[in-house]
Amino acid sequence: MSTHPRSDRKEGGLSRRGLVQALAAGATVVSAATPASAQQMSVLAEATSADYARDPTRWGSPEVAAMFPGFKHLDMRTNDAVIRLRHGGSGPPLLLLHGNPRNHVTWYGVAARLAEHYHVVLPDLRGYGDSSLPEPGANHVNYSFRAMAQDMVEVMESLGHQRFFLAGNDRGARTSHRLCLDHPDRVMKLCLLDGLPNYHVWTHVDKKWAINDWHWSFMAQPEPFPETLMSAVPADWFLRNRGGGKLPKVVFDEYVRCFTKKTITGSCRDYRAGATYDFEMDTADKDRKIGMPFLLLVATRGEAPSEELPTVWRAFASNLVDAQPLQTGHHMQEDAPDQVYDRFVKFFTL
Repeated sequence: MSTHPRSDRKEGGLSRRGLVQALAAGATVVSAATPASAQQMSVLAEATSADYARDPTRWGSPEVAAMFPGFKHLDMRTNDAVIRLRHGGSGPPLLLLHGNPRNHVTWYGVAARLAEHYHVVLPDLRGYGDSSLPEPGANHVNYSFRAMAQDMVEVMESLGHQRFFLAGNDRGARTSHRLCLDHPDRVMKLCLLDGLPNYHVWTHVDKKWAINDWHWSFMAQPEPFPETLMSAVPADWFLRNRGGGKLPKVVFDEYVRCFTKKTITGSCRDYRAGATYDFEMDTADKDRKIGMPFLLLVATRGEAPSEELPTVWRAFASNLVDAQPLQTGHHMQEDAPDQVYDRFVKFFTL
């Protein structure tokens, strides 16, 4: 596969040059093609070392790239989105999914070490990071966890993996849960980092939740109300006040780079789907349990360990192998990368 594809080569009726321009503008990229396969890999563009300096608004900085040594950085087309991802390493496939308001760079503290044992795949969920912004569809269906999960199945299949290990944090955890419900044969083992099922969250609302997790209901408000307010302040101010204050500068700057009107819109569409289409699906599936081996990592946030999350998940999973508390905040892979790495390599074994 060439790392310098011809800019005039057609992809689904759109030239590569036109596709690059569309992605840079945050436009919707929709293809009528069938899902990609290992035999027909839908790689649209791949970054080289020169791209980071030449086009930092599209590919990010060389300093971020250096945190993922040996990883390829590329755009891959799924059925109706273009997914930006990094992947690298060799061994059993391990798919890692980020949360809000992050992107795949959230795994910076563990990815390089994990690549010594696994083929590590780090995508930006649709609408997030540098992935594309599809139209929302009826009842926000195109931002449902089902749509996000289908992207991930197609990405992994394009990379040659029918089955894989899976871990997710925050929105990535809920995407992972739906992927396990819709495609149980794909996931060998599952690890969720500090997440609760979407159905449980919406059916257990109280005063504490409303104050601590206000963004769930705020971002689910009709477009463009939350987008307008979130865009009215500088990205660095918003992200610093959403838990980004202790991050390495190079990582925080990358989150700021990606926090555009496109990404704000994508994340709000995600939360709207969570309250509408996802909730309808989750209500229908509330009595179904996922059955693959499942490790739950619980962030204590400095408090004593609680049985709340494990108790909830036992109603949704029949094979909860272990639930381990870690003295971290919500984005555990950033707060305690050594501990998360240790749990992963001990759990994700064939």
